[in-house]
Amino acid sequence: MKPFRLLAFAFASLLVAPAALQAWGYDGHRIVNQLALSALPPEFPAFAKTSANAARIIYLANLPDRWRNVDPALKQSGSSWTDHFLDIEQLASAGLDARELPPLRIDFAVQFAAARVAHADKFPPIDPEKNTDHTREWPGFAPWALTEWFHRLQSGFSYLKAFEDLGGTPEEIANAQADIVYTMGVMGHYFGDCAQPLHTTIHHNGWVGDNPKGYTTWPGFHSWIDSGFIEKAHVNAADLTPRVKPAEPFALTPPAPGSDPFFTVAIDYIVTSNTLVEPLYQLEKQKLLGHGEQEVTPEGRAFIEGQLLTGGSMLARVWLTAWKTAPVDTYLRNDLAKRQAAANPDGAPAKKKRAKKAP
Repeated sequence: MKPFRLLAFAFASLLVAPAALQAWGYDGHRIVNQLALSALPPEFPAFAKTSANAARIIYLANLPDRWRNVDPALKQSGSSWTDHFLDIEQLASAGLDARELPPLRIDFAVQFAAARVAHADKFPPIDPEKNTDHTREWPGFAPWALTEWFHRLQSGFSYLKAFEDLGGTPEEIANAQADIVYTMGVMGHYFGDCAQPLHTTIHHNGWVGDNPKGYTTWPGFHSWIDSGFIEKAHVNAADLTPRVKPAEPFALTPPAPGSDPFFTVAIDYIVTSNTLVEPLYQLEKQKLLGHGEQEVTPEGRAFIEGQLLTGGSMLARVWLTAWKTAPVDTYLRNDLAKRQAAANPDGAPAKKKRAKKAP
């Protein structure tokens, strides 16, 4: 076994061992974050891979689901419910092309609202009693959420480097590292969601509308894919880690005015996932997904494990890209330079801080 494989397998085994004591409470989101951690190359900042921080990144994978269970105001917010999905069919109903959407969330909201009015005949009426959080008017904002979380992580690495280079205190550096760990963990939830094809379609809880192929309309289908199959099949990160490949960063093109290179990456990821919606329904129709008295089949396992691996691989590449492409935080650097100058008005070189610098 190659050195990377040995390291990755040992790392994943360390993280999985405590979870086994909690039965099968580990679900797909935690697996995605675990696989992403095991895919990080050796040069990625070491502080993020310590046992304590890795455990926190895995724990945070489920935080966005806990947010949306509080009250309608939080569920409605951009940081919650509508960030978990994009129903691509609604774009077509509104006369929009997924690959031609604006990279800014508000621009899209204005565009979609106008398009929905113009194509009102393509949208079924909304039941007010089922829309108390006012989210059913929207197709979802997943690609904007992915893009925004990517830039938050870029920012985190930017200001961490500023603190490291220009005399940040140990407390400042530790807090900047904690911010990065938090962002890495939470953003994993949304990238994990979009690896699950049912987060990209109106057919998320069973097939809706015309159904000439007789796909299931069972409203529990989504839940079965999210967690039921994983529990029944005993899917876990330790078994999948040997199949993880070291992450490589995305080659982002320089942004043109009004564009965002990462938004294109996010759209491609979601559109590709959407192509697997019907194959997933076909597996269910063929009774290959282990529901009820059905046995867990190699075909069902291959599909679910493949999407978990896809989510983990994508997330690791995004983390790595954010680190490598983090821009210079000019504002913070100027402030830190002023602080250094104030501490040394005679121009004498400042004494070097003993704060531990992250690799």
